[in-house]
Amino acid sequence: MPEKLVVVGNGMAGVACVEHILKHGPDFEITIFGDETHVNYNRILLSMVLAGEKSADEIVLNDIDWYRAHGICTRLGIRVSRIDRGARVVIDRNGQSTPYDKLILATGSTAFIPPIPGVDKENVHVFRTLDDTNALLAKARKGLKTVVIGGGLLGLEAARGLQVRGCEVTVIHLMDSLMERQLDATGGEYLKRRIESLGIRVMLPRQTAAIVGNGHVDGLRFASGEELEAELVVIAAGIKPNAILAREAGLQVNRGIVVNDFLETSDPRIFAVGECTEHRGQTFGLVAPLFDQARVLAATITDNRGPVFSPPAPAAKLKIMGIDIFSAGSIDECEPGVEVVRYEDPAMGAYKKLLLKNSRLHGMILVGDIEDEQTYLDWMRSGTDLAPLRRQLLFPPTVGDPGLAVAEMPDNETICGCNGVRKGEIIEAIHKHGITTLGQLKARTKASTSCGSCAGLCEKLLRAVAPDFQEETKTTLCSCVPFSYERLREIVRGQKLKSVEEVLAVYGNRKGCEVCKPALSYMLDMLWCGDHEEDRSARFINDRVHANIQKDGTFSVIPRMRGGVTSPDELRRIADVADKYNVPMVKVTGSQRIDLLGVKKADLPNVWRDLGMSSGQAYTKGVRMVKTCVGTEFCRYGVQDSTNTGIELERRFENLFTPHKFKMGVVGCPRNCAEATVKDLGFVGQDGSWQVVVGGAAGKSVRKADLLITVETTEQALEAAGLFFQYYRENGNYLERSYDFVERLGIEKIRKETVYAPEEERRKILDRLHRSKALSQDAWLERNHPANPTQFVQIEPMERVPMSAQAEGSVVREREEAQLV
Repeated sequence: MPEKLVVVGNGMAGVACVEHILKHGPDFEITIFGDETHVNYNRILLSMVLAGEKSADEIVLNDIDWYRAHGICTRLGIRVSRIDRGARVVIDRNGQSTPYDKLILATGSTAFIPPIPGVDKENVHVFRTLDDTNALLAKARKGLKTVVIGGGLLGLEAARGLQVRGCEVTVIHLMDSLMERQLDATGGEYLKRRIESLGIRVMLPRQTAAIVGNGHVDGLRFASGEELEAELVVIAAGIKPNAILAREAGLQVNRGIVVNDFLETSDPRIFAVGECTEHRGQTFGLVAPLFDQARVLAATITDNRGPVFSPPAPAAKLKIMGIDIFSAGSIDECEPGVEVVRYEDPAMGAYKKLLLKNSRLHGMILVGDIEDEQTYLDWMRSGTDLAPLRRQLLFPPTVGDPGLAVAEMPDNETICGCNGVRKGEIIEAIHKHGITTLGQLKARTKASTSCGSCAGLCEKLLRAVAPDFQEETKTTLCSCVPFSYERLREIVRGQKLKSVEEVLAVYGNRKGCEVCKPALSYMLDMLWCGDHEEDRSARFINDRVHANIQKDGTFSVIPRMRGGVTSPDELRRIADVADKYNVPMVKVTGSQRIDLLGVKKADLPNVWRDLGMSSGQAYTKGVRMVKTCVGTEFCRYGVQDSTNTGIELERRFENLFTPHKFKMGVVGCPRNCAEATVKDLGFVGQDGSWQVVVGGAAGKSVRKADLLITVETTEQALEAAGLFFQYYRENGNYLERSYDFVERLGIEKIRKETVYAPEEERRKILDRLHRSKALSQDAWLERNHPANPTQFVQIEPMERVPMSAQAEGSVVREREEAQLV
């Protein structure tokens, strides 16, 4: 008969222990009780759910199918109220008894609520569980005056999430400095400045004397008598082990459930793991040691007794509001015999503090720059004599062997503290599953899927171990903003930054350049669906005046002709404008439109006013046009209505920005008269269906577009086009053409995440596209006056003299820079 194993607690530590027990292989009949009605989820990512960066489904660690696949009886939403140790049963709140041979208590912790008068008022919440998060989401709204009591990790995460939701957030903290357990006063001040730069108010030190209001919250009163208005209060003042069940069962309990090195309690049949435990007088709030506990307990309970729990020296690697923080060892500089070495760079927000004792590294604080974290950890753990390295302490030299850092780490070293993934497990996964990229490693092991601060170490391991390691594209924007595109998207979305100036002020050099400013402007437009502060100086000259600059300083004007279709009235207006403004050349373009070449900058507003036609955006990094053939209307070979389909396709996407120029084509039969297969996006008409193709090119290098999908109806083709179009907008790097994007990601991945994605994901992609489109505007019909009086002042062209192409390009760039408005 299999032994009956009951686990009280369905959180990260308890379920991690069960996962390791299953790996050992003994036959247990497992029952898991959970207070919450949810399956096991990553509590670390609750702040991302609060901020809207992830959904509740996206933080699930083990779905219900996992429980079923392993024959685990789940009692979700059922609280265990009592343990009968004599009868070896647990009794739940419904009065039902469940027998056990072995019992694991993984009851976690509860939010500590200070004894403040008024904590029971309406709109006072804690931030600890998914239900707490959902309750806050239901209350959060733009402009809501919100106070977070607690300046530790949990409080700052709550503040970040609520601020992203539009709340006006103030953080109240009892101590003189934020995160005083991990940071000294200087490090706390650096953190405070960064948080305040993001629009969150911080008040230190403040002791809350009462939460005031008639039934519901109206504000806070401090011990000083000062008052602060508030409509919502979130208490994040710490946690306490949830040991009530163990105490009432007569187990040894101090602050937490007392366990030995094997995670055994005072009853040999009962074990404990996680935040509810106390080991040698120490309780635990960070997740990394709890995963170590889970491994040790799994070995103990499966009769593989041997490994013991030995908590590492205090170390915390955190990411708060996009700010990297690392703290390890003792940070008390007043300790006898301790000397301190510091480095500060206020402009970059970087702070290092190293504490030495007897020429050994005794502790450290890193804020903003944690690149040397592993080197420092190695010095601390090995007891390296640092006397010969005094000149290199703050900036350790790079080693000739790039794999040395990971080679020196033992296999049981935890790489990903958030998910408890060790070096040996990563190496095993690389060999067993043929992993070659960081993305594959994340999917298989969960390493680097939470805060992401271990991504560098994971890549070093991959580089050292994987035979065919493939480095994923990480293009740093420029020296002004030294972050990858992916990281910048995360920062901008997570911190809800809505202007180029704000991004540069917080994460850049405050000035920017002609490389990063247009890229940031596009990123903001894409992420916020047009709901952001447009910075005209961040756009290229073409985008600022809505025309294409020519080499002599004049401009090209191309009105929009959807699908290449025009009318006699439009042709007359074009001719009249060409006469009136002495346009030197009128030319039919390869995109089935008419180009007015040589228009003076000062004439642009009047030219567009007299045309009365929308802009063809032939000058921008955005949607250019849709080229069509005649299709079924007049062509005897046409099997699909390419003309009207192309016009509708253009209407749906026009006026939207993209990473690079975006051209489309629609043909009514496979004869391909409008060259749809060499466009960024194309429709090819078949008898009874449409082929939707993407990533074509007809420039210096010709590339035939890849087939995205074949569909039966025009509306299905338009939907597939919308999915790819928005996916490219969101995932393409700035100035990356669609054909490079398709080759970089691979058409299989693109299909999987667009046309073959679950219906809910497809709906979300299209919803973001529709919101962007709803906020888009025609450059001229809706903006027919200059944004600045000097916007259309003509700079006379320089006298033409023979010059090299390189020199000519330099002159054009200088002229563009001179025309900044």
